[in-house]
Amino acid sequence: MQAFKGRFRLKPAATTVGAVVLVLVIYVGFLAIYRMLDHHSGPESADLDLSRDNETVVVIDLQDLRTVNNRLDAEVVVLPAKTTLDAFGLLNADMSVRLVSSLDYGERHFPRGTLPAAMDDTLVATGDAQSWPFDEYSTGNLRAEVMVGNGVGRRPVPARIEVIGSLGGWRVSTATSQAPAGKGDQTTIRLVRARGTLAFDVGICLVLITLPTMALIVAIETVKGRKKFHPPLTTWFGTMLFAIVPLRNILPGAPPPGAWIDQALVLWVLIALVVAMVLYVEAWWKQSD
Repeated sequence: MQAFKGRFRLKPAATTVGAVVLVLVIYVGFLAIYRMLDHHSGPESADLDLSRDNETVVVIDLQDLRTVNNRLDAEVVVLPAKTTLDAFGLLNADMSVRLVSSLDYGERHFPRGTLPAAMDDTLVATGDAQSWPFDEYSTGNLRAEVMVGNGVGRRPVPARIEVIGSLGGWRVSTATSQAPAGKGDQTTIRLVRARGTLAFDVGICLVLITLPTMALIVAIETVKGRKKFHPPLTTWFGTMLFAIVPLRNILPGAPPPGAWIDQALVLWVLIALVVAMVLYVEAWWKQSD
């Protein structure tokens, strides 16, 4: 039996090469999977229509999502209908724009003879940050109301919303429906975490689980006397202990403090590492006698 084992024992060089190849295969495979899962994060608007022959287009360019505050920052650009422009491409009448369901609910006024400038706006995106990384966010029904003229001559003009831009780590989709009372179309923006980001989250969680597992194995084997005590390993334990919080904070869209991952994983990882350090100190105490 010993001869059989010795015949098939790998040489150190072959073991090293095999380990390197395995790591490279896993690395390349992870990158390929991440790329396939995260290939698209912007709104599903390949047929984005910015034509404005008969209606004004209100373009919402997504900038940032603040999950804890349920706020979606965006830049709003108004593209006036050609019927509202003069021969020089400027407004032929005063224009006011109102984005209904915006946090900054109010009218933006653009005087005659000018062009509407881009403006920053904040939308309410409702969701539960505590359910990270499976949290989803959705705006209310957004509707653009555009008026031209002044006083009694003021009248509404047709307008629609188009959503552009992308947010890192999020898949953005839009849905358009008919607004009540025949007030045109309304648009809803929905944001879901990208699948590639979820894969990265799983990888970090596996690292968090692996660290205390390794520490406990080493500590238990040492306290039982099966392995010798090595003083430099105490530094290794301390390094792992202080690495947990930075690892937790690099999670994409880091969840708010006290989220379920802190209660179900991070806290127990810290406890396991502290227990491993205590066991290793006990092993030192026994072997020092």
